[in-house]
Amino acid sequence: MSDDMSFRTRLLDGLAASIGERGYRASTVADIVRHARTSKRTFYTEFTDKEQCFVELLRADHEQLIAEIRAAVDPEALWDRQIEQAAAAYVAHIGARPAITLSWIRELPALGATVRTIQRSAMTGLTEMLVELSGSPGFRRAEIAPVSRELAVILLGGLRELTALTVEDGAPVDSILAPAVTAAAAVLGAGRR
Repeated sequence: MSDDMSFRTRLLDGLAASIGERGYRASTVADIVRHARTSKRTFYTEFTDKEQCFVELLRADHEQLIAEIRAAVDPEALWDRQIEQAAAAYVAHIGARPAITLSWIRELPALGATVRTIQRSAMTGLTEMLVELSGSPGFRRAEIAPVSRELAVILLGGLRELTALTVEDGAPVDSILAPAVTAAAAVLGAGRR
C-alpha cells in the first residue's frame, strides 16, 4: 500500500472513529487527524473538506457492505437460506459500525443536493444486488421469479428505516435479523410462480 493510500485509509478510519465518538456533525477535521495520527496538512492533501471525506467513507462502507453480502450468500442454497445469509451479513456489517450506518441514513441527506448522487448510487447498488440474488439457482429451483426493482426498493427502504430506529434506540442491531428475514421472505416469496 502506498503512503498516499495509507494516509487516505487512516483518515477515513479517523473519521469513522470520530463519528462513533461524537457523530458526524460534531466531528471536526482536528478530530479526524487526531484519530488518524496525522496532520491537517495531510488531510487537506487528500480531501478538500470534511464532507468529501465523509462521502468517501460512506462510499467505501457501502461497497464493503455489498461485497460482504455477496460473499455470504450461497446462490445454490435454498432460497430461504439465502435470505438468512444475506440478512445475517447485513446485520453483522451494521453491528460492526452502527454509527456509520446511522450517519449514512440520517446525516448524509442533510448535506443536500451535492450528495444525492451517492444516495441514489447506493440504493441502486443494493437494489441491483437484491434483484440479482433473487434470480439465483436456489430461487429458480423454488420457482420464484426475481424480485422487481420497485419491490426491492420498498424492502430495502423499510430495512434501512428499521436499522436507523434500532441504532437510535440503542437496541442490539441483531434484533433486526428476524424481522428482516420475515419481511424479505414475504416479499421475495411472493414471486412464486
